[in-house]
Amino acid sequence: MKEYDIIIVGAGASGVFMSYELTKLKSSARVLMIDKGADLSRRVCPIKSGKTKNCITCEPCHIMNGYGGAGTLSDGKYNITNQFGGELHQYVGNDRALELMGYVDRVLCEMGGADAKLYSTANSDLKRVALQHNLHLLDAKVRHLGTDRNVKILQRMYDYTKDNIDIIFHTSVTDVEKNDNDEFVITTNKGDSYKCKDLVLATGRSGSSWISRVCDKMGIKLMRNRVDIGVRVELPAVIFKHITDDVYESKLVYKTDKYNDMVRTFCMNPYGEVVAENTNGIVTVNGHSYSNPELQTENTNFALLVSNKFTEPFKNSNEYGESIARLSNMLGGGVLLQRFGDLVKGRRSSERRMLKCFTRPTLSATPGDLSLVIPKRQLDNIIEMIYALDKIAPGTANEDTLLYGVEVKFYNSRVEVDENLETKIKGLYALGDGSGVTRSLSQASASGILAARILAEKYN
Repeated sequence: MKEYDIIIVGAGASGVFMSYELTKLKSSARVLMIDKGADLSRRVCPIKSGKTKNCITCEPCHIMNGYGGAGTLSDGKYNITNQFGGELHQYVGNDRALELMGYVDRVLCEMGGADAKLYSTANSDLKRVALQHNLHLLDAKVRHLGTDRNVKILQRMYDYTKDNIDIIFHTSVTDVEKNDNDEFVITTNKGDSYKCKDLVLATGRSGSSWISRVCDKMGIKLMRNRVDIGVRVELPAVIFKHITDDVYESKLVYKTDKYNDMVRTFCMNPYGEVVAENTNGIVTVNGHSYSNPELQTENTNFALLVSNKFTEPFKNSNEYGESIARLSNMLGGGVLLQRFGDLVKGRRSSERRMLKCFTRPTLSATPGDLSLVIPKRQLDNIIEMIYALDKIAPGTANEDTLLYGVEVKFYNSRVEVDENLETKIKGLYALGDGSGVTRSLSQASASGILAARILAEKYN
């Protein structure tokens, strides 16, 4: 059985930045990082490569798994803020959380992201205009790298750390135990076992059920019961140009009149494309964008999400979201697509109606009826939000605005950790989106930096 000082389960944002910082601090710790996905060169989605038009549910999904995690083939958007994207500040304080995210930004710039513009909502007139229509713009600085630049930066980070960190791909951790010597012993799906003094759980969103099982086994408390359900909106980029040129990522929150529910925009991708994701065998929808003008499209896409928080005795919020996504997969064979005009008129979008649509979809999806999938309350909220957005971006409520369904954000049950992100089990840490503490690239990366500094001090 091979022995290490530190084992990191997951090569997502938190794991990557942890390995970077341990390398930079010249830590003497022997470190292993394990991921069930592939290295960067092999992370190729069949849809992107042109082998298929629809998601074929690869296992594991190259969009979601592999070096860099789900953030690798995303649009590389790093939001520096405590107002959204997680609750890291609740553990380390507001100033320290912002300092850590600022440090992540400097690393990204050093690795090739300096040419990417840093946007800010601080002095934007958009906040005033939004408030006039009961929309609330959240404050943030945003560095948009683009999918193409993001991959190059991650390759440089991999090259920087590969001689100091052992990395194993295409491998899942199936079991975690603690032996009589107070060491962690992990077993993989390949039948191998490894031993370490400190174990870091950094599996990201796709590892939510796995982390829950580990925590349940070790008696670590989990806080559950939130899932966001919505659609991915796609429309001509010119409609949101005055907003995206100014702040790029506009996090707008709206409280609906009908139900008093909160709806928000999420992951805005100017001149981007809509993509399918496979999470545990369920196909959902997301969006990407690029820095290279030659790869850009004529459309902008963003998510509209309705937050769902459940009370006792219900505890399976993620299963609730999964059941809605499965229904969409059942009806559409994957992602469903509907024109906004058809939705409000109570009719399904058909191939014939889509041929007359002026907005050209960037993802091949099945025309259908989202009202047969998304619960009425959430759908009413989304429709009301679209009309609200139409007041600050006229044309949003155009009948040819496209709605892809469903988009589901599965939030990992929040693992009970202390200010060092260490659980009650000494030496067991939970980082990034897998811990439920963070929900963004910036905060997940920052959590990796925090853990690296703590453990580097221990082993130096």
